[in-house]
Amino acid sequence: MSGGGPSNKDTLFAAQGLGKRYHGVDAVADVGFEIERGSIVALIGPNGSGKSTTVDCLTGFQRADAGRWWLGGRELTGLSASRHARAGLTRTFQNVRAFDEMSLLENLCLGAQQRDAGSWWQAFTGGPAERRAQAKMEARALELLEMVGLDHYAEAPAEILSYGQRKLVAIAASIMARPDLIMLDEPVAGVNPTMINRIEAMIRALNADGVTLLIVEHNMEFIMRIADRVLVLASGRLIADGTPDEVRRNPEVLDAYLGRSRAPHAV
Repeated sequence: MSGGGPSNKDTLFAAQGLGKRYHGVDAVADVGFEIERGSIVALIGPNGSGKSTTVDCLTGFQRADAGRWWLGGRELTGLSASRHARAGLTRTFQNVRAFDEMSLLENLCLGAQQRDAGSWWQAFTGGPAERRAQAKMEARALELLEMVGLDHYAEAPAEILSYGQRKLVAIAASIMARPDLIMLDEPVAGVNPTMINRIEAMIRALNADGVTLLIVEHNMEFIMRIADRVLVLASGRLIADGTPDEVRRNPEVLDAYLGRSRAPHAV
């Protein structure tokens, strides 16, 4: 990857030389990678390897100390989280966020403001055009709730949801604004196998519809069956980048992530 951004026309997202330090210690050091349009890429690594910090920096939720990044050829380096979202880059969080007192429909409609704050504001200022904007927004929200099997709870408060259902709603909210790239932070952590299957089906459906995804996750079985490519961080540095089969057999990954004594098939 050259110093001028993405290296080819198939690259949707590119990062170069990303760095973040805390109290003089590198949490992320010189991390760079590209994500092809239409792919599912996983970001894995041991606890404390810098995965969430990387995502936080690349989505504007933390300020990086070094590096540059681009989405669709547009540089996003140093922009706020809201401007990342408006450019087409959204994310979910490891700790699921929802407004419990608001309905599922209202929670998803909040996601519409991420990319188009003007339409969100117009929807609440009255007039025919504004009512049409609101109706369009609510139709989109209902479509997504149906996709995750929660449309019958559209008017119910988010507080009734199980933890796994909250994960589904969080993903649905992240695509409300039709982003080009979604970064999912541990989408299947802490949920049961049935819910993992539902979340996996949703991710595959989104990807089939043209959405590109970067997934941070500890569940290796899930990652190895869903990802096209796997990036591996250890101690804040990128130590591997390849297909799931390549990564599971990489000696450096086995050493850093699992320990030398584990067999390759265990990754």
